[in-house]
Amino acid sequence: MPTYQFEAMDQDGQQIRDVIEAPNEEEAHATIRQMGYYVTKISVKKSRAAGAGRRGKRSGKTLAFGRVGIKQLTTFTRQLSILQDAGLPILRSLRILQGQCKPGQLRNALIDVCDEIEAGATLSEAMAKAPKAFDRLYVNMVRAGEAGGALEVILQRLAEFQERALDLRRKVKGALIYPVMVVLFAVLILTFIMIKIVPEFRKIFEEFGVDLPVMTQLLIKASYAVANYWYLIPLVPTSIWLFIKLCRKFAPGRMGWDMFMLKLPIFGQLVEKNIVARTMRTLGTLVASGVPILESLQITRDTSNNAVFERMYGKVHEAIREGQTIAEPMKEYSQLRFHVVALFFWTVFIPGIGALLYILKMNARVLDDIVINMVDVGEETGELDTMLYKVADNYDAEVAVLTAALTKLMEPLMIIVLGLIIGFIVIALFIPLVSLIQNLTG
Repeated sequence: MPTYQFEAMDQDGQQIRDVIEAPNEEEAHATIRQMGYYVTKISVKKSRAAGAGRRGKRSGKTLAFGRVGIKQLTTFTRQLSILQDAGLPILRSLRILQGQCKPGQLRNALIDVCDEIEAGATLSEAMAKAPKAFDRLYVNMVRAGEAGGALEVILQRLAEFQERALDLRRKVKGALIYPVMVVLFAVLILTFIMIKIVPEFRKIFEEFGVDLPVMTQLLIKASYAVANYWYLIPLVPTSIWLFIKLCRKFAPGRMGWDMFMLKLPIFGQLVEKNIVARTMRTLGTLVASGVPILESLQITRDTSNNAVFERMYGKVHEAIREGQTIAEPMKEYSQLRFHVVALFFWTVFIPGIGALLYILKMNARVLDDIVINMVDVGEETGELDTMLYKVADNYDAEVAVLTAALTKLMEPLMIIVLGLIIGFIVIALFIPLVSLIQNLTG
């Protein structure tokens, strides 16, 4: 006897998902009606063993590691939204996109998703079983689209959300490539000078017994240190990076580091505005898609990737469950407050004035009053999603402007610093060299 998987509504309007055995579909409908449910969707539940056998025969999966890249997932979402808007069945759309995908994690995920749908699962249920490709945000928005019967609209909204996030990430990365490459090449050139050039001058000065000025002595000592301990140049930053990663494995260390990064001079403002823009757009997209506010806050919290914002959205989630509004707890818990690990990072990475700077910044908030007020107005008018979009757009623009300003500021600073270093090396080498030439000619 076949097994039917169905979705139905009870007398209170609650959604029911269950399975039932019946000789045919008409008998299944009759039995479900006798149970007091109104059927909204019914399909034959295919055998998992048969599905497994079919997957074994035509899986086409390849070995792949890691998660699906945001660029690839954004392209897939846009293409799927176009196919759904054209009226194609979801399974056929997925098969088309699966055939276009290059071998990798996304293709493997689409193969599994298609097999799950053929076995009777919904699209959101199938995507939830492929977490390396589709995160909670993606799955919940698709589930909301299925429940509201507007999957193509939700996919378009999701594609726009991903495209904006990808565009912002490209702008930030593009702005940082130039200074990073300049610093890298400068370190390589200075290391070569210290290891190869300065020792040759030192030999000349020693052969002729030239009295070396203080600058030259400092340069020779620096050259000796670089030549003998060159491995510390990559080892020190790598060790610092590993130490930070280790600290972030523990909740206090993660909170302290994230607090430090949010209020770091110059770059902290860029990090803070970037996270505000991303989380506000995430929350707005979920609310506009029909995802319940509690679930939306939970997803936004889990995707913020910052302990300070995770704590804030978690407290807002708890406050709403107790009947409060969003704006008040958001204002209260957006304040950083004192944290001993944050003080440690400020003291270590900014010696001398780090502790004083932290005391001045420890009570600062990560959300401006304008953000709180716009959220409050959105709640009162019933247009919370619109206000969240406006906040995200405003902060996206500020991130772009701030990134461009920092890039323009860093260029002359790097030129000045490199000029001072090169100037110090040239003067330190040529003062005793001029003295040697004068002695020889005399």
